Amino acid sequence: VPTVALVGYTNAGKSTLFNRLTGSEVYVADQLFATLDPTLRRVELPKIGTVILADTVGFIRHLPHDLVEAFHATLEEVSEADLLLHVVDASDENKRIHGEQVEEVLTTIHAENVPRLLVYNKIDLVPDSKPTIDRDELGQARRVFISAAQNLGMTELALAIGELLGKDLVEGLLLLAPSQVKIRADLYTRDAVLAEEIDEQGNYRLTVRLPKVEYDQLARAK
Repeated sequence: VPTVALVGYTNAGKSTLFNRLTGSEVYVADQLFATLDPTLRRVELPKIGTVILADTVGFIRHLPHDLVEAFHATLEEVSEADLLLHVVDASDENKRIHGEQVEEVLTTIHAENVPRLLVYNKIDLVPDSKPTIDRDELGQARRVFISAAQNLGMTELALAIGELLGKDLVEGLLLLAPSQVKIRADLYTRDAVLAEEIDEQGNYRLTVRLPKVEYDQLARAK
């Protein structure tokens, strides 16, 4: 299951966004290090299915080495994620500087090469701003403008995440024995099954859409 980790300068609204996407009640506070441990939740996204969403500690300038060690478990979620949502306070006058400082921390924890999506939050505090997706010259989503507190732009955000994670999705045929009914049920729970047939031996012939790594593992399984 793909993992999406939220990162950003402290007070950018990461935990508020996490709550909005997951419906959970993670502690939210306008202070440093309100999120002390990695918080993981399953989220269902259109066209993608299940992803693991990870909330992380808010970054600050020159994150001290001892704090890097203290938050090792939290930061490990970042370096091992499939996609980073770099949450930016769109109303912050210092957002460019803070963004650069977040990038410095990502390099420190060896996460500089993890794909990321810039999420400009708090657009309700910026005049004439509206939910939208900014794309590069190839049409790939690079920035999304939202307000987690006001529930604006969640559809656009889910679409952008789906597009970026969907690059690694494949469609293929899986043959499951009757004894593998639990795997079949899990695939249905995740909306990964596109079609199904049952052959004369009672085997399940499933047409599925899954992350390539996971599909390859299931296809090789006996």
